[in-house]
Amino acid sequence: MSTSTILLIIIVGTVLYLVMIYNRLVSLRQSVDAAWSDIDVQLKRRYNLIPALVETVKGYKDYEQETLEKVVKARLMGLSATSVKEHEAADSMLTQALGRLFALAEAYPDLKANVNFLDLQQQLSQIEDAIQNARRYYNAIVRDYNTRIESFPDLIIAQKFHFEPRDFFELDEEEKEAVKKMPEIKFD
Repeated sequence: MSTSTILLIIIVGTVLYLVMIYNRLVSLRQSVDAAWSDIDVQLKRRYNLIPALVETVKGYKDYEQETLEKVVKARLMGLSATSVKEHEAADSMLTQALGRLFALAEAYPDLKANVNFLDLQQQLSQIEDAIQNARRYYNAIVRDYNTRIESFPDLIIAQKFHFEPRDFFELDEEEKEAVKKMPEIKFD
C-alpha cells in the first residue's frame, strides 16, 4: 500500500470515529430530553391533582388557609417553571406544603376518613413514586451525558458543537426531611 492510501484510510477512520462520537453525544442529549419529558409529565399530573385536593380540604370548616395558600402557590410556581432548577425549587416547596397539609389532615378525623381525600392521597402517593423513578432515570442519563462530554476525546467534539452540561434534578435537604415526615397511607 502506498503512503497516500494509508493516509487516506487514517483520515477516513478518524472522520468516522469523530462522527460516531458526535452521534453518541446527540443520542445522549436526546435521552436527557426524553427523560426530562417523563419528569415533566409526572409533575403536571401532580399539579393537576392539587386543585381537587385543596377543594376537598376546603370543605372542612376549620382548615388552615395559610397551608392551602402555600400548596396553591407552590403549584403555580411549578407550572410556570422553565428550568430544572426552577422545577427543583417548586418541587421542594410543594413537597413541604403537602407535608404540612397531610399533617393538618391528621388533626381532622372526618377529613382523614373522607373517601375523596383518601383517594386523592393515594393518587398523589402513586404520582410521587412515579416522579421518584423518573428522577432517578433522568439523573442517571444526565450523569452519563455529563461524563461523556467531559471525557477525552468526546470533550473535543462536545466543545466544538456546544454540548452543554445538564443539571441534575435533586431533592434538597429540606425536601428529603419533608418526604420522610409525610404520613404513610394505610388502608385497613
